[in-house]
Amino acid sequence: MALGAGEIAKIEQELASFDDVSQACAALRQRYPHLAWIRCDSSDLTETPFCSIRQFDVHLLDSADLCMRITDDPTRATGIVLATKVAGP
Repeated sequence: MALGAGEIAKIEQELASFDDVSQACAALRQRYPHLAWIRCDSSDLTETPFCSIRQFDVHLLDSADLCMRITDDPTRATGIVLATKVAGP
């Protein structure tokens, strides 16, 4: 299911109210059950985030084909990877 601009804007707005990635994922899973929600640290990913909101990097997940992959195309997005920004050494 594709993500529309309005839905992305709502998700971004809601993410801005969270400090904890676990709480954010739990709440957003309930509000957007049609999307897969994965959480990790930003150091786990090498791709450029779709957007950044406070302490989170947001990546779009495309699992429409046999393999999952990060995409920058909202029309291909079936989920969101929510990565907590990790401070460098």
